[in-house]
Amino acid sequence: MGNWFQAHYVEILGVVFSVIYLLFSIRQNILLWPTGMISAVLYMVVFFQTKFYADMGLNAYYFFISIYGWIVWQKGKGNNGGQRTISRIRWKPGLILAGLTLLGFFGIGLVLERYTDSPIPYWDALTTSLSFTATWMLARKILEHWILWIIVDAISMGLYLYRGLYPTMILFAIYTTMAVIGYLEWKKSQSLNSL
Repeated sequence: MGNWFQAHYVEILGVVFSVIYLLFSIRQNILLWPTGMISAVLYMVVFFQTKFYADMGLNAYYFFISIYGWIVWQKGKGNNGGQRTISRIRWKPGLILAGLTLLGFFGIGLVLERYTDSPIPYWDALTTSLSFTATWMLARKILEHWILWIIVDAISMGLYLYRGLYPTMILFAIYTTMAVIGYLEWKKSQSLNSL
């Protein structure tokens, strides 16, 4: 058992920082962004070692989008410097995001299939492209990002089970549950803000 922990300590630290990140996200606490940066670096290492190259690249994106999200959330909305409010996605931007996500899925899948030894290139591409979109939506504080996370997290549980990443699989089971809670909390908060 001790050898297993030694071999997986980076993954375990990634799980810890990821759970803290998600708790801050549900509570709309700006500390989610620096915590997310730490988690992203740890998971870049984990996914490189397990050949989940799209997920490794996704965590590089998480690192940089965390900087962007931190800046956006610090500025608040408008000139009053207050906290950025939760918004809903409109149809036209939603269709644009869906199109970009689909393009990302096919592009990433093709690259992974042709140029890497990824064992499941299109599943990896699906979760990666949806995650790009969901994280951008989180940075803009769009409620529906939680729906994308529920989908991504549920699929990812199966992928990590397949690759033997058991702590990460458990993390994504927790993520799926917390994404549902996050959606309900943000929706309730948005209703309160609308009054």
